[in-house]
Amino acid sequence: MKFKLIFTSLIYSIIVGFIANAYCFINEFPKTIYIIIIAFFLVISSGVFFCNTADNKIRFCFNGTALLSAFYVSVIVSVIYHTVLAFKTIPNDYKTFLWSALLCFVVNFIVFWEGIICVYLSSTQLGIKLRVIGAICGFIPIVNLFVLFLIIKTTSKECVFEAKKEVINKKRKNEKICKTKYPILMVHGVFFRDTRFFNYWGRIPKELKTNGATIFYGNHASAASVADSAEELKNRIEEILKETGAEKVNIIAHSKGGLDCRYAISKLGMADKVASLTTVNTPHRGCLFADYLLNVIPSDIKNNVANTYNKTLKKFGEENADFLAAVNNLTDEFCQKLDKELATPENVYCQSIGSVMTASKNGQFPLNFSYLLAKYFDGENDGLVSEKSFKWGEKYTLLRPVGKRGISHGDVIDLNRENIDEFDVREFYVNLVNELKNKGL
Repeated sequence: MKFKLIFTSLIYSIIVGFIANAYCFINEFPKTIYIIIIAFFLVISSGVFFCNTADNKIRFCFNGTALLSAFYVSVIVSVIYHTVLAFKTIPNDYKTFLWSALLCFVVNFIVFWEGIICVYLSSTQLGIKLRVIGAICGFIPIVNLFVLFLIIKTTSKECVFEAKKEVINKKRKNEKICKTKYPILMVHGVFFRDTRFFNYWGRIPKELKTNGATIFYGNHASAASVADSAEELKNRIEEILKETGAEKVNIIAHSKGGLDCRYAISKLGMADKVASLTTVNTPHRGCLFADYLLNVIPSDIKNNVANTYNKTLKKFGEENADFLAAVNNLTDEFCQKLDKELATPENVYCQSIGSVMTASKNGQFPLNFSYLLAKYFDGENDGLVSEKSFKWGEKYTLLRPVGKRGISHGDVIDLNRENIDEFDVREFYVNLVNELKNKGL
């Protein structure tokens, strides 16, 4: 894919660069205009066919990247060419210069806008931040070229990365390496809901399904006490077992969801219906900075925030949202006590995963702010939870990628859909579920 993208961008650059500055050539050889028009329309309309990926989004991203690369080169060539042309034609033949400049503008204008629309609509990795920067800086000379370079670099990496993943999945398609004996139940953390429109787990479920997994979601309240959430999850597990005919489920639970699941297993009789529980960045021993915030924030402010949250969620159909109950169940005091009460079940395979950030700048809002607070009280953390709080069960995996990037509380579940150097979050979960399969679970 990398070679194909470079080759396509090079061919586009040569064709667009020539056509944008072809006015004098067309004047001398008028009949070539038909060939030039055909070549131009082929460039702006056929790029998606050069990319053989099955993912239409990547095909359009590929096309947009190639067009923007061609525009980038063409602008530089055009500036040089028309500077020379100006010295040769002005003031004696200024019309030639003006018509040439107009053709150059129209060609580059079309190529740019088709390219930018393609990548803005199809790229995941550009994110909101780079899209906004691109829109704001688009009309600032020189700066816009620098920003465009960043956009091209980002979308190029995305195309290459996603194409490689598709090849890997095609090669192992028949192996169904994630087809576990028991279905997978993915349990979200606090302040989120499972919806059709925004998957809490990002691109992970799709990747697991592609490799044979059967996936279900917790569908429990976004904010509630551990006990109440556990009751909802108990009912959900029973629903899944009835629907699938399976004897048990494998649970992968993030953040507070891990505490909810431990409670359901240990106190609500779900041990014989759960084959494994994998907790991801779960505060098994709480968060000291959560205690601090609850103590330092005045009661009236806490109550106002809680009431606003609960009323808002009620409008969206969540009748029993309880903001304060959820937050209070994440404190150091509560979790330390709960951890001692919830014995590790003997017949359930239990493991935990944790990750750490290395700097506040590496986290998306609001984790870039909470990281420093958590670090002050708890030391190494993922932007919310201390590394000391993650470890639980038979096996503990700490994600500490090479380099300075780090993995935040949101990164570890692909919440931001970001491709992180040195850490392929989707492949991590594929290997995780494959290990469950190999254990016969």
